[in-house]
Amino acid sequence: MKLLYLGHSCFLLRAENGTRIVIDPFTGIGYEMPRVAADFTVCTHGHYDHAYTAGVDCPRPAVTGAGEYALGGVRAEGVPSYHDEVHGAKRGKNTVFLFEADGARVCHMGDIGQPCTEEFVKRLGKVDVLLLPVGGTYTVDAKGAMEYVRALSPKITVPMHYAQGGNIDIAPPDAFLALAEKEGYRCSSCEELDTREASACKGGEVRIMERYDGKRTEDSGRL
Repeated sequence: MKLLYLGHSCFLLRAENGTRIVIDPFTGIGYEMPRVAADFTVCTHGHYDHAYTAGVDCPRPAVTGAGEYALGGVRAEGVPSYHDEVHGAKRGKNTVFLFEADGARVCHMGDIGQPCTEEFVKRLGKVDVLLLPVGGTYTVDAKGAMEYVRALSPKITVPMHYAQGGNIDIAPPDAFLALAEKEGYRCSSCEELDTREASACKGGEVRIMERYDGKRTEDSGRL
């Protein structure tokens, strides 16, 4: 699978068989996602910055909620969770989605706000690539995110849901990156992520993915 970052918590996942899945399309945060086509749209919860399905050219209704799904050769599972630390009392429910194809397992944590627990980590299981919010305010902050990284031990962690020129009151990724580097994680940047890279990682790595805004000419064939 290959991942392209469209901003905020939104990714375009492309499996080797050609299936295209957009996760958490957004609007209204100070910048917009590029128009994109997909076979499936997946939304971790119903907030406007995670469920802007009008921004995706997709022939099917969005996949939401807990359960198991077959998405064009990609096995997906939604695991129930909470948007806050008080069982959803503040911000409601969230669904963590696991995607499995091409020998890799990708975990998108949505707007996870609940603290990391051993029971929840066991429920998620093995993770090769972890897509994790780090900006705090509405989700776990840098410290809370790092607890998930330690517990899940993904080969590659991709920070998301952090300040990058928008108008949402969330922090930049700096605090999370500082914690990761302090604990020995190699931090680097990339324009696109191929999940096959995870198999070559000897230890945990953190990748800051460059946001694709639809304007880079070298990306003209990716959408």
